Amino acid sequence: MSDSIDPEIAALLGGGVEQFPGKGSSAPRAPTGGTGPGPDLSSAPDFEALFGGLDTDGEAKPRNESSVDLTRKTFAPVTKFEEEKAADFFADPDFYKRALANEGDEAQRVHEILSKYLKATDPKDRSVFRQQIVSAYWYLATNVSIHSIGPSTHISKKLVLRYGVLLPSLITPEQRDTLAKIVFNKDIDEPIYYVDEWIKGVSNGQIKASATDEVKSARGDDRAKVNASLQKAQGRKDAVEGMLKAKAEERRSLESELGAKVEEVCSRTSQPGLLNIPAPYTEGQRKAASEVMEILRKLSVTDKALALNIDEYEKASEMLEDMETKAKDFGGETKADLQSVAQEFETIKQMVKLCIGRQGNQFPILTKDHFHGSIRDISTRENVIKNLAWIESIDSQAFMRPYKNVLNRIVPYIILVPAFGDQGICWEPFDKFNRASGRGRVAIPLYPKNVQAAVIYAVADLRWQVAKEKASYYWMEEGLTGSYYQWFTSKKLKGDVKEAFIQDYIIWVTKESEGMQKLDKEVRAEFWRLMPFQQAIKDKLKTRSYIYQELCQKDNNRSRSDGY
Repeated sequence: MSDSIDPEIAALLGGGVEQFPGKGSSAPRAPTGGTGPGPDLSSAPDFEALFGGLDTDGEAKPRNESSVDLTRKTFAPVTKFEEEKAADFFADPDFYKRALANEGDEAQRVHEILSKYLKATDPKDRSVFRQQIVSAYWYLATNVSIHSIGPSTHISKKLVLRYGVLLPSLITPEQRDTLAKIVFNKDIDEPIYYVDEWIKGVSNGQIKASATDEVKSARGDDRAKVNASLQKAQGRKDAVEGMLKAKAEERRSLESELGAKVEEVCSRTSQPGLLNIPAPYTEGQRKAASEVMEILRKLSVTDKALALNIDEYEKASEMLEDMETKAKDFGGETKADLQSVAQEFETIKQMVKLCIGRQGNQFPILTKDHFHGSIRDISTRENVIKNLAWIESIDSQAFMRPYKNVLNRIVPYIILVPAFGDQGICWEPFDKFNRASGRGRVAIPLYPKNVQAAVIYAVADLRWQVAKEKASYYWMEEGLTGSYYQWFTSKKLKGDVKEAFIQDYIIWVTKESEGMQKLDKEVRAEFWRLMPFQQAIKDKLKTRSYIYQELCQKDNNRSRSDGY
């Protein structure tokens, strides 16, 4: 960064910092541009084709960001990775003023420290001011997060939260153009959000606030207990409803398959040379006839599960109605208030720190020195979806969670945080009030050295956390974490076992899936069994090496032994 003071700062300094537009200042003049539309948070999984947009009880189902469609098997396709023309967000000469306007003492302090930082020529002074900016900025950003949710919020406040852009002239025109070409609105039906979108979703109650330690202190409050019970009841109903829809679709699919098999068996051809005598079944018809019995067996099992889920849904609905009545008696408001928004942003701050790491660049304001590359090097929503789909095309159960012996695909919430970090992190493996189908929470830094590496790291962390929570107190003995921990200790390895797992997972996805044998034999065998590749990859690998051929044979042996 140049040691010369920024011209916008210099203009503001003029006769001193008193000219800064803080709290109580006159309203600034209208912007010359950059008032683009705000993010659309109304998107939700589309049940139209299957359920006509109605809830299972026939009522119009409200659109909710937390809804999970258990019938979806893949990510939504990305058709546009960037805009053809850059938006004029940064064309407003008053961007900096508007970003800080009406933010009170916190904005005044950031302005003063930033001015000193840009004017300082001594490296020691700059280092001191740099550290002061870090702490002062986060106080300011908390205020900005609260003020960013209003309908008339200026675009500059949203961009502070989304990209970390406080003063546009701190980045080059080319960098501003790159950011302005990122697709701004949320047009893809996937639970991936920039920070300003996430904060807005929490503020309007569409997204539940993240779990924090502070929540525990409210247990003594009766109203808090009722609201917690209400969320649990809603979570239970959502989980059962999801299973109900999944089972209904499964039965429909089996019925369709049954009809096709029966039609194939019943198709008639005459035996050549014989009058009115049908030909014997073909080999394909005999196979279809034997498959009919298996389909009927599956139909019976699915139908019983459907009946049980209907009973559970009715009970869950009654419980939810009861808790809603109690919440009304308390005057309970389930939507988030400003205090919870501020608390949620504190959680975002912790996510940022984890993505950066202790030794990383903690500077929170985007500058030209720390931002390099093209739009492909930014963790945009579209780039993240592309990489998540790629990981899922390798790790077939990357987003699967078991519930009542059924694997459900549940993509976690993903928050794209403005940080110069190199690793994504898992904040929550799943919703604490809805362990069955509630989404977890994952954070991914916007400005990593390598987008793909940051996304893989996040999925690896999610994999570990989900397995650990599932095993609970026995995480060192059972399941994925148990098998890995036992191997880790048997080898007398040192360090963080989770970090070792994450690094091995990265090798599993990037190297082993291509036939490059980099993992320990025991680790490879456990990953093959507990984190299986897609079948197409297995078929490819078994032709590459005897090692993979042997693992495929073990798969066949296990499949034959099922049910015995």
